Amino acid sequence: MDWDNLRYFLELSRVGTLSAAARRLGVNYTTVARRIQALEKLLDAQLFLRGVAGYSLTEAGRDLLPQAEAMESAFSTIEKTHESQRENLSGHVRIGATEGYGALMLGSQLAEFTQQHPNLGIDLLAVPRMVHLSRREADIVITLERPERGPFIITKLTDYVLKLYASSEYLERRPTIRSGEDLRQHSFVSYIDDLLYSKELFYLEEIGKPLHIALRSTSILAQHQATAAGAGIAILPSFAADADARLQCVLGEQIAFTRTFWMLMPIELKDIARMKATWNFLREKADASQSLLMGRSPR
Repeated sequence: MDWDNLRYFLELSRVGTLSAAARRLGVNYTTVARRIQALEKLLDAQLFLRGVAGYSLTEAGRDLLPQAEAMESAFSTIEKTHESQRENLSGHVRIGATEGYGALMLGSQLAEFTQQHPNLGIDLLAVPRMVHLSRREADIVITLERPERGPFIITKLTDYVLKLYASSEYLERRPTIRSGEDLRQHSFVSYIDDLLYSKELFYLEEIGKPLHIALRSTSILAQHQATAAGAGIAILPSFAADADARLQCVLGEQIAFTRTFWMLMPIELKDIARMKATWNFLREKADASQSLLMGRSPR
């Protein structure tokens, strides 16, 4: 049974008119009528009689009233307990994440989370390397690779897209790029191969290595800035590059890379309130950011 329908039933039983119930619930009066009809259909019983003075309960309605009030009381208790838990979260949570996602996505998201929970402290490790749960470097880790084993809670956080980007200034002074074949003659900005911390970062292997790599860095943020300054073409996360007016997407959807972020937490932490709240918040924010992460947001 839909609890919302019972809320409408309770309000109408208390105030007696559709318009007054609608004002209290913040909806249109037709919504109240529709909800009551749905409840009556479900219970196969008429709950109200309509008279000159408004709506009054039938015998079936009077029978339902104490049960609905008991549900309202139970729901209110649950809601107050949840709010109390939210307000009382305290302690520290350390989150490890890839540099780009940590700096460009989690920084602002976690600022919101700390405002919701002023007694909670968050450490954010946004670094261009693996953060290891097994070494207790963090409580929650967002990583590019799913571990094959370990005493962890593991979930797929989100996919994200990377594309080719270059500055307008670079594209104006270099040969036109019409297809992937043209890329070999261009300068690239990329990672330092022997310092890559994940096989998921070997993007250039998928399009064929260019003849010239102008600048290498272990930092995706440094690559981004070098590309925006005209050093060459880079493979960058769309959630970072699409928001930068200095950059243009090269070859559009012709060349795109999809990668996955995995979220991990040691099993022994899963029932700790602050860990559960942080874990759920990170999942909700990733779900709400799908357009940005998948490169579908307009500039």
